[in-house]
Amino acid sequence: MRGVGVLQLVNHGIPIELLEQVKKVCSESYKEREQDFKRSEPVRLLNRLINGTDGVSEEDLKKCDWEDVFILHDDNEWPSFPLDFKKTMKEYRTELKKLAEKVMEAMDTNLGLQKGYIKKSFSNDDDDSDEPFFGTKVSHYPPCPRPDLVTGLRAHTDAGGVILLFQDDEVGGLQILKDGRWIDVQPIKDAIIINTGDQIEVLSNGRYKSVWHRVLAMKDGNRRSIASFYNPSYKATIAPAPELSGAEGYPAFVFGNYMSVYAKQKFMPKSPGSWL
Repeated sequence: MRGVGVLQLVNHGIPIELLEQVKKVCSESYKEREQDFKRSEPVRLLNRLINGTDGVSEEDLKKCDWEDVFILHDDNEWPSFPLDFKKTMKEYRTELKKLAEKVMEAMDTNLGLQKGYIKKSFSNDDDDSDEPFFGTKVSHYPPCPRPDLVTGLRAHTDAGGVILLFQDDEVGGLQILKDGRWIDVQPIKDAIIINTGDQIEVLSNGRYKSVWHRVLAMKDGNRRSIASFYNPSYKATIAPAPELSGAEGYPAFVFGNYMSVYAKQKFMPKSPGSWL
C-alpha cells in the first residue's frame, strides 16, 4: 500500500450476507432517485451539447460529474426506501468503522508508531468528546450516452484519512494514477478497497501517499459505489508524526481549515507546500 495508496482487501471479516444486503438496498434506493438524476445539471448540459444548443461547450461538462450521490452519517436524514435500508446501512457502517480502525492500527505498526497513534491524532486534543468523523457516500453512475464528453467523477485525492470503498463487482470505471498512467482497478467480488487520504499522507510524512483517482462514465451498466470515510475531527490538528522526520516538510494545520480550502481546490493539483 505504501507508494501506491490503495489495496483490495478480501479477507476483511465482514459477512458476505451483509454485503449482499447492502448491494440490494442501495440499488433499490437509487430507483427512487433515478428520475431526479435524469433532470440533473450534467444530464441537461450533455443533452444540450449533443443537440447543438448555443451557449454550451465541452468545457462546461468538464466541470460536472456524471454521478448521483447522497451522504450518510450519524446525524443526517437517511432514505426511508427500501424499508430495510436504515437497518442494513447502520449495521454495515458499524462493521466498516471497526475495519477502518484495524487498518489504522496496522498503519501505526508499519510506520513504527505507538498503537492508536493515528486514531488519537484524528481527535481534538482539547476535547475528548470531539471524536473523528465517519461518513458514508452512496453513489451511482448511470449509463452515459457520451462517456467521451463527461467523467463519472473527476480526478482528485480524498481529503480525509482512511477510505473504505465497496465498489460494484460487475461494472468497472474506477482508475488510479500510478507513475503518470491511469490504471483500472478491476472489480473483485465482495472486496473492500482501502485507500489513504490527504491526512494520512501528512501524518506519515509522505510514507503513505494519497492516491489520485477518478471514475469513468460508462455507456453500459449502472455502477454502484459505497465509500466510507474515517476522517479527523474538524478541530484536530494534523501534522507529521515527530518520529517520521524527512524531507517532505508538510505543514501542521487544523483539519477544518484544510477542508475549507479543499472544497474550493478538490480537483486541482496539490503538493506538500500548498496544503493551505
